[in-house]
Amino acid sequence: MADTATEPMIHEDGLPGHESLLTPKPDWAPRYPGSGRLTGKVAIVTGADSGIGSAVAALYAREGADIAIFYLCEHDDAERTKSIVEAEGRRAILVPGDLGDKAFCDVAVQQVIDTFGRLDILVNNAGEQHPDEDIGDITEEQLKRTFQSNIYSMFFMVQAALPHLKEGAAIINCTSITAYEGAPILLDYSSTKGAITAFTRSLSQNLIDKKIRVNAVAPGPIWTPLNPSGGTPPDKMPEFGKDSPMGRPGQPNEVAPAFLFLACEDSSYMAGQVLHPNGGTVINS
Repeated sequence: MADTATEPMIHEDGLPGHESLLTPKPDWAPRYPGSGRLTGKVAIVTGADSGIGSAVAALYAREGADIAIFYLCEHDDAERTKSIVEAEGRRAILVPGDLGDKAFCDVAVQQVIDTFGRLDILVNNAGEQHPDEDIGDITEEQLKRTFQSNIYSMFFMVQAALPHLKEGAAIINCTSITAYEGAPILLDYSSTKGAITAFTRSLSQNLIDKKIRVNAVAPGPIWTPLNPSGGTPPDKMPEFGKDSPMGRPGQPNEVAPAFLFLACEDSSYMAGQVLHPNGGTVINS
């Protein structure tokens, strides 16, 4: 790892978390037959070992894309995602490492090009969160690490991928409902998600002349390993997602279609936009 990178906080609270240990299991499976909307495409999906990333990888594969599965350290979950992609008849590679390290991002993207020969879609989905009731409890290390994982990584990944993206390529970033509503116990996380929304809007304008579309998805409460592994306090887990208008958390395969729409030609007239699969909360900004 580069000397400037802050070590991943994977020993503090169990994050990012193993989906293989989660009960009940999140629902990742695509709900419909594919229609070839991504035939011949190559996609990088970060955080693709579990949760939303795994569901996106599965859906993209069903629609014809080969997938580079970027993840931190959950090798069992990543192998499962790889088998899901291959079961759809597509190719997949596993690329483990820390996206907060720019040098890793450069090497990892080059591995994708060396393997598949092209890159058409970049999904910046990986992230981490650490709940704190008091702003004074957020350590300098945690603050740096959350920003490094959630927003620095997106800059690093776009910088590495951009030389390989051609006209018609798509970049989709994962922001959050917390960027719009706030979250009292997720001060650093919510701040990074606000930064991601601004980054999406600005990058879309920066790249629109190159005919590369940049959009984002802002999920609400979704049942993934991030939350029970430490992203949500244990005493709040029984109520997780129940404050949404639909009264429940969403499933990863209820979010993945938003990423598919923004990756394919169905959204050819959209750039700088954010989709909101959040259980019915109305977002007006």
